[in-house]
Amino acid sequence: MKHLREAFGKTLVAGFLAVVPVYLAILLVLKAMKSLAGLVRPVARLLPAWFPAENVASLLLLLILCFLVGIALRTRTGEAARARIENSLLHKIPGYTLFRSLARQLAGENLEETWRPALAEIEDSLVPAFIIEELDDGRFTVFVPSVPTALAGAVYILSPERVHPLNVPFSHAIKAVTRWGSGSKDLVAAIERQGAPLVGTK
Repeated sequence: MKHLREAFGKTLVAGFLAVVPVYLAILLVLKAMKSLAGLVRPVARLLPAWFPAENVASLLLLLILCFLVGIALRTRTGEAARARIENSLLHKIPGYTLFRSLARQLAGENLEETWRPALAEIEDSLVPAFIIEELDDGRFTVFVPSVPTALAGAVYILSPERVHPLNVPFSHAIKAVTRWGSGSKDLVAAIERQGAPLVGTK
């Protein structure tokens, strides 16, 4: 019975972590669209009544605004402003830095050291993992995700010889986890290309 309760709890948490971010993202988009509805209403009235012009125009305007903000943040002034806001406010929010790094990895910005794909040695096996941080003594904090939910799993602190960073896109490692390990051969091949010693070869 205890094992059943633990399995149910882990499954519930995994589902919660997968559903809540999507739900919050949709909620924020709908709220932003509602806020922009007043701006696009005059244009929407020019279109046929059967066409959901107000919703479509609000979504289009929101996407344009996001795109323009993205362009602004890529400028030197925008980057400086973003850094000031992060340092003075956002970094004080628990978990912000970690999830910002995750979002950047998902966007393909591989300059982030956090959430770097790796293979970790757990007992006598290699498991897909992500490097969260490096400790002052050289050890790594790694997150080992549960299959197939990439945002639920376990955290380990491992010595550097047991952690093999991979020069592969973040999306490749995520796919291997969400597809029940399919594609892991590419992760192992990345270690072999880098010349790192594998489990049992030391």
